[in-house]
Amino acid sequence: MLQVESLTKSFDGFLAVSGANLSVERGEIVAVIGPNGAGKTTLFKLITGHLRPDEGRIIFEGQSISGLRPYEVCRRGISLSFQVVNVFNRMTVFENVQVAVLSHQKKTRKLFSSSGRHGIEETEEILGNVGLADKARRVSGSLSHGDQKVLEMAIALGNRPDLLILDEPTAGMSPEETSVTIDLIHRLTRELGLTILFCEHDMELVFSIAHRIMVMQYGRSLIQGAPQEVRSNEEVQAAYLGGT
Repeated sequence: MLQVESLTKSFDGFLAVSGANLSVERGEIVAVIGPNGAGKTTLFKLITGHLRPDEGRIIFEGQSISGLRPYEVCRRGISLSFQVVNVFNRMTVFENVQVAVLSHQKKTRKLFSSSGRHGIEETEEILGNVGLADKARRVSGSLSHGDQKVLEMAIALGNRPDLLILDEPTAGMSPEETSVTIDLIHRLTRELGLTILFCEHDMELVFSIAHRIMVMQYGRSLIQGAPQEVRSNEEVQAAYLGGT
């Protein structure tokens, strides 16, 4: 589904991503791990068009998306949920997701029409899928941090993606919220057929749900393979996992 080849991005001479390679097959849950500053978030922003690569190729569903703008990448079927919560705090949970649904349908102007009935069924379906149906009328700014992270995932789902990219989906969550999010990720792949690419610092989470893992260090990809293959790799142990 997704192939990243020799991707490179620098900022004022600093190589944030240096010849990175990544592959994602349809239906997989793929994790990207690495120390702080390894280039994970930059890699995700390159894939989703928030940054333009200096070199390399990004192939999605057999077509190049290198250099496309974020909305163009989104139209192709890729959605990103950011590391820092990015929701409309003064709007309700329902309205946040409804905006994304109408944007996907190219009906954004109808959000503020007198009827306000556009995208209702789709929005309700998404909120049901992520477990926020009972909080639909609450103002988003009043939600817990964990629920706001789930809401951002729901907003990303409003664009009907084939590939959902999650940047540290459990950051700042309690153990209970993390458990709920893990279950949600599994359910999204199983019930909706989504392919998920994510980065995360919680190694227990990564090794428990990822089908394959790509490890980054200093902007380059060290290895991509099954969890046990990555865990036993000496270079990974030395660079990130702290030895045997």
